[in-house]
Amino acid sequence: MRIFYSFLLIVMSCNVPHDKSDKDHEVKGDTITSPIFSDTVQHSLAEPEVLLPDYDTSKWTDIEYLDSTIQVDMKYATEDNFVKAKMYECSRCFLRPQVALALQAAHRDLLKQGFGLKMLDCFRPRPIQWKLWEKVPDPRYVSDPRKGSMHNRGAAVDLTLVNQLGKELDMGTPFDFFGPEAYPAYTNLPDSILTRRLLLTQTMEAHGFHGIRTEWWHFYFVGPSYELSDMLWKCY
Repeated sequence: MRIFYSFLLIVMSCNVPHDKSDKDHEVKGDTITSPIFSDTVQHSLAEPEVLLPDYDTSKWTDIEYLDSTIQVDMKYATEDNFVKAKMYECSRCFLRPQVALALQAAHRDLLKQGFGLKMLDCFRPRPIQWKLWEKVPDPRYVSDPRKGSMHNRGAAVDLTLVNQLGKELDMGTPFDFFGPEAYPAYTNLPDSILTRRLLLTQTMEAHGFHGIRTEWWHFYFVGPSYELSDMLWKCY
């Protein structure tokens, strides 16, 4: 009989809830809190991190936020430019929102034909314009910062074409080449290059941009009159 009562006590003790165990595995909403699994489970249920723009989106658009398929290689963030000096702290392409949307539309048209855009310069803050002017105080090559340019307003772009693999294409001269070979009207070039220049010009013009007489890579947006800006973007 003593053995039977001992056995009964053991069975009863196994059925009594353990307060600590219940607390350790408490369920709150969709999150399971456990001293063993809480870190991994809560991590898996967490919302993915969303990177928010670090600029005033009512005034500016970062092209890489808008469309990551547009390549950005800001030449003034390197020494690969005509002044052979780094002007920007980092490579980010900002434009006015309407200008950015028009550029994206041009890029999407080119994608249908097996091409795309690579940005070489976009908005140029006026403090940077002053730095360029100090190096080359010649209005034939650099706009006087007191007057400013469409670049300083966020309404001009310097760009080129890439193929469907993202490789930059030969356009006859490098970016920022000063000479008649860079003029859009210059014709003493292979037909393949003339065809690419024409494609770039026609596509940009179809979306509200105009070129200039001396640079095949430069286009400005015909639209609102934007003010000059000293905005300097942040670097990651």
